[in-house]
Amino acid sequence: MSEPSPVSDLRDPQNFFNRELSWLKFNERVLEEAADETNPLLERLKFLAIFSTNLDEFIMIRYAGLKEQLDAGIAKLTFDGLSPAEQLNAISKDLHDLVSKHRKILGDDVLPALCKQGVCLVPMHELNNTEQEAVQGFFHSELFPVLTPLAVDSGHPFPRLPNLSFCFLLEVKDNKKDDLKIALVQVPNVLPRFFALPGKGSRFVILEDILTHYAGELFPGYSVKKAHAFRITRNADFEIAEDEADDLLLVIEDEVRRRRWGDAVRLEVSKSMPRKWRDYLRDNLELSEEDVYEIPHYLNVGAFMELASLDIPELKDPPFVTRLPTEYRNETSIFDAIHKGDILIHHPFHAFDAVLNLIEEAADDPNVMAIKQTLYRVGRQSPVVAALMRAAGNGKLVTALVELKARFDEENNIGWARELERSGVHVVYGFPGLKTHCKTLLIVRREGSEIKRYVHLGTGNYNKGTSTIYTDFGLLTCDPQIGKDASELFNYLTGFSKQDNWRKLWVAPETLKNKTLEAIQEERDFALAGKPAQIIAKMNALVDPDVITALYEASQAGVKIDLVVRGICCLRPGVKGLSETITVRSVVGRFLEHSRVYYFHHGGREDVYIGSADWMQRNLTRRVEALAPIQEERLKKKIMDIVELYMRDNQKARMLKADGRYTRPKRQPGQHRLNAQERLLEQSARRLAEAG
Repeated sequence: MSEPSPVSDLRDPQNFFNRELSWLKFNERVLEEAADETNPLLERLKFLAIFSTNLDEFIMIRYAGLKEQLDAGIAKLTFDGLSPAEQLNAISKDLHDLVSKHRKILGDDVLPALCKQGVCLVPMHELNNTEQEAVQGFFHSELFPVLTPLAVDSGHPFPRLPNLSFCFLLEVKDNKKDDLKIALVQVPNVLPRFFALPGKGSRFVILEDILTHYAGELFPGYSVKKAHAFRITRNADFEIAEDEADDLLLVIEDEVRRRRWGDAVRLEVSKSMPRKWRDYLRDNLELSEEDVYEIPHYLNVGAFMELASLDIPELKDPPFVTRLPTEYRNETSIFDAIHKGDILIHHPFHAFDAVLNLIEEAADDPNVMAIKQTLYRVGRQSPVVAALMRAAGNGKLVTALVELKARFDEENNIGWARELERSGVHVVYGFPGLKTHCKTLLIVRREGSEIKRYVHLGTGNYNKGTSTIYTDFGLLTCDPQIGKDASELFNYLTGFSKQDNWRKLWVAPETLKNKTLEAIQEERDFALAGKPAQIIAKMNALVDPDVITALYEASQAGVKIDLVVRGICCLRPGVKGLSETITVRSVVGRFLEHSRVYYFHHGGREDVYIGSADWMQRNLTRRVEALAPIQEERLKKKIMDIVELYMRDNQKARMLKADGRYTRPKRQPGQHRLNAQERLLEQSARRLAEAG
């Protein structure tokens, strides 16, 4: 049998998957976890809530952006050959099917199963007298005061409701005459979605049921005949003219406020809503029919995370105990531990304290002179920010690069930026036109007559909350060359610098893309020379067409390429003559896979890099990113042993096929079940027990 002829036009659109449709495939894998009966029930509910919030963001940003292009008459094709109109049509078809599956799993499977386990949503008509009194008291004391009924008539035009408004359209009748009127009531998001009923068990009434039951009290002299739920999603994407902004902080504050009032892009309506009211809403919002989603029950499922967070151990994943790195064990100072050798941190198996303790020690250490740190998404009540403020109060020179343009985290970051400034921290907001996405901490310390630099470079945010649910790597090092690179990286971020020559770091937008393409090319050259060649990469998304094309060229030369891509993947694997040696798998499980690892065999040298950058255009050319080399062989082995577990996962992994389908890997005869995340938890528990 003759060898397949290599594909000559690697840039042919058919060689790529569409970015947006690939994202929908990712959210479909999240939905599969909700449908998986081997997952505990509250974890399944969690995945249903995640699917919903993921979809909200996709609609507000990606779908809205395509609609903007269409309205502006932009017909430019993506590298996979689709126009904005073609993408919108394909997305709409897939989305309606996915939403139907989502609500079926919620209403017909998970909620009934939870009720059998004692976690029930109880209709108002099933409440006993004691429960009715409790609900009535809640309505009058907490719900009624925050509700605002809005009349809709000739004197009261249809109001402009904010983004993600969850409302009821009410048909109201005058008790003294046959006169129907229309009114709106918004379900408040300042109150819990679920009211816990008194007595034993976990029994709740959902907020909208309480609202509709007592809605008549909002309209004295009228009767509420019907109530129909709906929810509006608006365009939340915005561009900031940074070059024209005198104060970026104020500009972003203003844009965050404007985000609530963008053009409508989706309307969700209850299935019971009559056609005339559905059309009435659609016309007022200027939407097309494909932008309307008919929902059989419960809008805004993202809020069901409130229920998923219930403390019922038998309905949740088993708890686990985090630990500190072994290198910390016998050292009184973390600086001493790092001085003895580089340290690898792996969240969530290593506690966030592995990083936080270093920052807190630096804040109080009289030998520490300066602390510099990038902050992208630090969360609420951040202990990291508190430690930086304390360091400034202790007389350290503290610089924080706060990325204000971290989407949907702007308000939180604005608040922290002001707090940091008030405490004496020098706050910088980064580059116009570039997001600062790298996760970097630099501590400058005097040790005798020497000045030493200690560096943390990670794949994830300095966020204690997400460190327990995201998998991430971090490197602690006092390598002088990396320390100098980190110093120059912060100078690049805070001052005027055209630095384009880095010692060991790969930095975007200056060198990262070229270094990546060169490393792929070198593996191709090794393969063409008949030498072993291999690339292994783990990331969140693979989109950049230049990188994908380079991987195709490497595959045609015989390079073995194994990719673990959690979310979007535009590369088409397993195509004869194009990508036969490439495998792509996605792992969606208990933890959000967030670590990025890049391995190049490089003639046996085995180069390993970790960092915050995916292989996407935005990471490689429109963000400040940094990849750090793992230099010690013992740490390279640790990382690659972990990545290899993901490549052998046959429980939570899905393999991407050449036709775009994701399928679960088939277990070979005699092959044991392997869930990579569970295995890592087992290993971590064993090490914790061995440590005593």
